[in-house]
Amino acid sequence: MAGHENKSVLQFAPFQSHVDEGFWHRLSSLKLNELGIDESPIPITGFYAPCSHSQVSNHLTLLAESLPPERSEQTSIPAITRGNRNKCSVPGILYNTNTLESFHALDKQSLLKAEAKKIWEDIHSGKAQEDSAVLSRFLLISFSDLKKWSFHYWFAFPALMLDPPATLMDLRSASQWFSLEEAESLSAACNDWRNSNSTADVPFFLVDIASNSRATIRHLKDWESCQCDGHKFLFGFYDPCHLPNNPGWPLRNFLAFISSRWGLEMVRFLCYRENRGFADLGLSLVGEASISVPQGWKDHQHVPNAVGWELNKGKKVPRCITLAKSMDPTRLAISAADLNLRLMRWRALPSLNLNMLSSTKCLLLGAGTLGCQVARMLMAWGVRKITLLDSGKVAMSNPLRQSLYTLDDCLNGGNFKATAAVSSLKRIFPAVEAEGVVMAIPMPGHPVPSQEENSVIEDCRCLHNLIDSHDAIFLLTDTRESRWLPTLLCANANKITITAALGFDSFLVMRHGAGPISTNDDGKPEAVNALSAKVADFSLTDREGSQRLGCYFCNDVVAPIDSTANRTLDQQCTVTRPGLAPIASSLAVELLVSILHHPHGIFAKAEFANSTASGSTEQPLGILPHQIRGSLSQFSQMTLVGHSSNSCTACCSTVVSEYQKRGMDFVLQAINHPTYLEDLTGLTELMKSASAFDLDWDNEIDDNDDDNCIEI
Repeated sequence: MAGHENKSVLQFAPFQSHVDEGFWHRLSSLKLNELGIDESPIPITGFYAPCSHSQVSNHLTLLAESLPPERSEQTSIPAITRGNRNKCSVPGILYNTNTLESFHALDKQSLLKAEAKKIWEDIHSGKAQEDSAVLSRFLLISFSDLKKWSFHYWFAFPALMLDPPATLMDLRSASQWFSLEEAESLSAACNDWRNSNSTADVPFFLVDIASNSRATIRHLKDWESCQCDGHKFLFGFYDPCHLPNNPGWPLRNFLAFISSRWGLEMVRFLCYRENRGFADLGLSLVGEASISVPQGWKDHQHVPNAVGWELNKGKKVPRCITLAKSMDPTRLAISAADLNLRLMRWRALPSLNLNMLSSTKCLLLGAGTLGCQVARMLMAWGVRKITLLDSGKVAMSNPLRQSLYTLDDCLNGGNFKATAAVSSLKRIFPAVEAEGVVMAIPMPGHPVPSQEENSVIEDCRCLHNLIDSHDAIFLLTDTRESRWLPTLLCANANKITITAALGFDSFLVMRHGAGPISTNDDGKPEAVNALSAKVADFSLTDREGSQRLGCYFCNDVVAPIDSTANRTLDQQCTVTRPGLAPIASSLAVELLVSILHHPHGIFAKAEFANSTASGSTEQPLGILPHQIRGSLSQFSQMTLVGHSSNSCTACCSTVVSEYQKRGMDFVLQAINHPTYLEDLTGLTELMKSASAFDLDWDNEIDDNDDDNCIEI
């Protein structure tokens, strides 16, 4: 096809695409976090550069930055800057469908024609003359299977068809077409053009060769003003193609632009190519084409026919790429773990705050049946920071009911539950930030020998620091008395506290109310952590003066004591129906998620099903109850409310104030002298008053029947 004697139809080397893996990762994130089921077209940017190797063509490339940034990443994703010689930017449009069926059903010819119409309008409006990159507009249709990390896609590079086609009059190496002086001057001019910040990525231009062989590169808009006698003009473009006998695809729309804009019937063009970043006139081509301006082109409303769908191995079929095999397993696990949560935001819960959930630090006191289930449920909700505290070891009876342990954890005396549970969590989900603490919780009714007091005090301080450093605390221990000190410390620190407790076939899940005296100088609750800071302007009582919600101990009329002494085996062990713990654990975690998403957080009032109370507003996650009680024997569940008690041995202002004044001395006294708490809170006087009325207080209240004390 080279030489003067061969006249034939001008043929172009099709554009080829390349999609960087980062593009698909960013598209996945954009789809999950913002787009949801929205199939609206998305403006994107492609990049290409002149051919820079004699054996390899350059492709139009999509990178992570080709997509618009997410709202949360406005400052982290750099904006596309002009003047990058290696990234000539080209505008494109993306149609990302929700289903594979929708992808295949797209009217591809109509989409191609619509993009061709944009190019045609840009030519006639003058936009193409000001910003020539629009002549290379492209189209991408795709379907993203985010469960399998596979992507179906198809590129189109719309090209306006000349009718009749252009005739190639001459095509040869640029070094053969120019004289030595012209070639040297043109190479220098092209290098200057490519190295200038203002013109490096301008892909279409004019080449002006003066009579003295001096070459100048000009913008297309200068065509009318630079017509001079004795000058040779060529229309230059960045040619991504390396073939010696064919110009690249961008020339097609360039010729349509030249023909329509200036009505030229003979066009000389320069296919500009490079070698190692510098002009290579031996690789570049100069051609001459004859164009017959189609009669219909004078009517701007008549859009020429277009071609341009990319072939896949010579066939008109889409491409498919799978990234799962090449992805780091941990990264793949993170993506898969979050998929359900992100999909929930598409339709059901648009307000779901995944960032808040992933950053919430949860402390689980107890790594038994409840602790294992709660940890699993927290991870399922996207919580990534979990600490488990327990002093026990895994026994042979544990693995069947405690889901984080296996037989191996029971051997050789058993591994500590706290550390074994953490190891299991990390095997399940490597990205979890889990920590195990092996420690016993000091308890009232379990007196401490004097030689062990320092050790117990150190445990108390450790528990105090753990509660201070976490956002939410779950009380999941085996005994009632082991919940007393954590309840006190949570009330003192004003932390979100959730209790889950089991009977044989019944359960209790409840959230504790806010602390009694956590106020600042204005009389408002003090923002003692990141979560409570959001609700710091809410008082501990509502505007009607209602009491704050109670804790696990608020309905007790006795102090917590040793509940394991003088008990038979069935009374010491957790004898409960196997299905009860998963139910209670799930409800406990759901309760936490609801608290975190409620505008009042820890200060939210108790809500009931079908409540029509004045001022109540249903939240996206539903009601936020105080207590949830269930019975498997009746397959029933109900929500209750219990307000705080001025005589509570764990959370009343008297107890919390005493702890703030005396610290560990107070804790030791409560541990060694159980009746001390009853004396301090007035329960002793209450009992005496009741005795005066000859009431029967002789029968000790059974833990499993107490309003707030269903035992594990």
